[in-house]
Amino acid sequence: MKELSLYFLDIVKNSTAAGASLVKLRLTEDAEQTLTVVIGDDGRGMSPEFLARVSDPFTTTRTTRKVGMGIPFFRMAAEQTGGSVTLESTEGVGTTVTAVFHLSHLDCPPVGDLPGAVALMIQGSPQCDFLFTHTTPRGSAALDTREMRELLGGDVPLDDPSVFMWVSEYLSEQEANI
Repeated sequence: MKELSLYFLDIVKNSTAAGASLVKLRLTEDAEQTLTVVIGDDGRGMSPEFLARVSDPFTTTRTTRKVGMGIPFFRMAAEQTGGSVTLESTEGVGTTVTAVFHLSHLDCPPVGDLPGAVALMIQGSPQCDFLFTHTTPRGSAALDTREMRELLGGDVPLDDPSVFMWVSEYLSEQEANI
């Protein structure tokens, strides 16, 4: 994948497939040009045995194919920048993926269309809630679908195209200011 936001989409899709009702995506950039990405969920989690093998591309829960390249490629992308990826998971509690990227490294992929990716996450899994935060030394952007649901009431589902457009535009404005 050529952009980090595509990895985020892949990992979040795994979270929602694992029954998560809340997914948290937190990006933190510091003054030293380090990006820390934390994606956590309250899905079914992984057994210790599966967690130990999850970075192997021939380990997957999918029945449609025999390989799972998301986590192995995500790890490789982080490590190529001098960063790392760690996974923590507890069955019945959820999973957290933490990645560190050195943004100034030549091999660091661009973050990509973060507002579009978050909007797509929400539209693709409207039954799930998302908490998104992006913090930089210049400011922060945030979105919480639980607050959106309160404002929208039950009349407008989160997979409505107008919600997708609003989320994308709202986050694009916030991102432009940080």
